[in-house]
Amino acid sequence: MSESRGDIIGDKNSLAQKHMGLVHSCCKHFTGKGVEYEELFSAGCLGLAKAVERFDESRGLKFSTYAVPVILGEIKRIFRDGGSVRVSRTLKELSMKICRLNTEYEKNNGREMSVTELSQALNVSEDKICEALSAGSSPLSLNADYDDEGNFRIDIPVSDSQEEITERLSLNDAIAELDERDRQIIHLRYFQNKTQSQTADCLAMTQVQISRRERKILALIREKMSV
Repeated sequence: MSESRGDIIGDKNSLAQKHMGLVHSCCKHFTGKGVEYEELFSAGCLGLAKAVERFDESRGLKFSTYAVPVILGEIKRIFRDGGSVRVSRTLKELSMKICRLNTEYEKNNGREMSVTELSQALNVSEDKICEALSAGSSPLSLNADYDDEGNFRIDIPVSDSQEEITERLSLNDAIAELDERDRQIIHLRYFQNKTQSQTADCLAMTQVQISRRERKILALIREKMSV
């Protein structure tokens, strides 16, 4: 019996929900670039929806492999719209405050304030200060080219994250296929940064056992990721 339209829609909704984490993973690579996370996430969700709609299982690709470039494409479109970067109002206001403070401080002290000094003066984190300084500076080219009228197109620099995200997804898949004890070893060693001796204590094993098992696990992960 052929699948009904309701079943097809349900399958697509389920596929989208299952891979919502892909959107967050892609968005994280663009945070601090002058666009609010909500806007990045909205664009990423649109990309996920397009990937779900267009995905062809018969091509032999994993859905995540197909979806990542589609999601990234929609997010990058935000930065390309109109050839300019849309900076959030909060960052614009902070950038203006920094400018005023620096102008006054330079008159009196012969230099601009450091990031730490600005952070203390404005009671804002140093990360936010850096974001505001970047938002207030002249943007660089995302893809150096020219528009239809011959004008140089300027955009914010964003690295191509597709390969990095795809590798991370492959790593997650490989780790998920390990047995429970091996996953614990990898989690303690590489996610909690514990030494082999500390890991051995946590798992009631010896340091030598951890060392031997870790080598085998890493070889197994590399093998799975190369497939």
